Amino acid sequence: MDLQTATERAGPREFGPADDMPREYREAATRMIQFHANSEIMGAYIERPFIRQAPSLDRKLAVSAQVQDEIGHGQLLYRAAEELGIKTREEMLDELAAGEGKFLNCFHYPLDDWYELPMIMFFVDGAAMRRQATLKRTSWEPYAHAIDKICFEEGFHIKHGEDILRTIATGSRKDQERLQEAFDKWWPRILQFFGPTDDQSTHGDFSMEVGLKTMSNDDLRNAFLNAYVPKARKYGLELPEYPRIEYHEADDYYEVYEEDLDWDEFFTVAKNELPTGAGQIDKRKRSQEAVEWVREVIESPQQGGGNPAAADD
Repeated sequence: MDLQTATERAGPREFGPADDMPREYREAATRMIQFHANSEIMGAYIERPFIRQAPSLDRKLAVSAQVQDEIGHGQLLYRAAEELGIKTREEMLDELAAGEGKFLNCFHYPLDDWYELPMIMFFVDGAAMRRQATLKRTSWEPYAHAIDKICFEEGFHIKHGEDILRTIATGSRKDQERLQEAFDKWWPRILQFFGPTDDQSTHGDFSMEVGLKTMSNDDLRNAFLNAYVPKARKYGLELPEYPRIEYHEADDYYEVYEEDLDWDEFFTVAKNELPTGAGQIDKRKRSQEAVEWVREVIESPQQGGGNPAAADD
C-alpha cells in the first residue's frame, strides 16, 4: 500500500498486521506506540516506592496492583508496536535502558512524598485517559485493541487516585497545605503532558493524516482543562498564578497561556537530559539487568532450562 492510499483509507481500526503498510506509517506508529509503552513502564517506576510508603495495608495493595497493571500495559503496547515490523520488543526495551527511548515528561521527575502521589494517580492518569480514549479510534487496530484493556484498568487507577486526593483534601490544615504545595509543583508539568503546542509538534500533522491520532495536542490540553480545573477546585485546590488559565465564559472552556509554560525545560526532558530523568532511566536499567540475570539462571541447562525433556527424566 502506498502512503496516499493509506491516507485515503485512514479510519478507526482500519489497518492491521495483514495490511502491507508503507514504511512511513509503520515508523510513525512504532514511534508513537513505543513512546506510550515506555511511559507505562516508567510511570510504574515512580509509583513503585509507594507500595512500601503507603499509609495502610489497603493502600499498599492498591498501589501494588496499579504498578502491576502499568507494567502489563507496557508489555501489551510493545506487542502492538512489534507487529509493525520495525523493532522487536527486546530492541525497544534495550533502547529504554540505554536512555534512547522517549517517555512522558511527568515521569522524569521523582515523587517526593505521599502528597504528590495523587498528582500522578489522579491528574496525570486523568490526562492519560483523555488521550487514550481518543486512541480507541486509532487506525492501527492492534493499538486500539490494547487501548480497550488499558482504558478499562486506568478507570480504576483514577478512582483510587481521587480517593487518596479526597482523603488528604479533607484532612488537617497541614495536610491541605502540603497538598496545595504538591499541586503548585506538579500543575505546570501536568499541563505539558500532552506534548508541545501544535505549531511546535514535529509528528502531529502526519499522525493525524494517517489516523494514528484523532485529536491534536492543543485540543487534548483544552479538553483536560475543561474537565480537571473544576475537579481541582472541588477539592479545594487553587490554581497557581502561573501558568495563567483563562476561562472563556461565552464558550464555556478553559485555555492555558502556553507561553507561560517552561518549554526549554520540556525539551530538555524530551531529550532525556534532565538529571532526575536520567536517574529514573538508570534505575530501570539496573532492574532490567537484574531480571536478565535471573532469566539466564532459570533458563540455563544446569537448571533444566532450554531442555523441556529434562522434566520428564
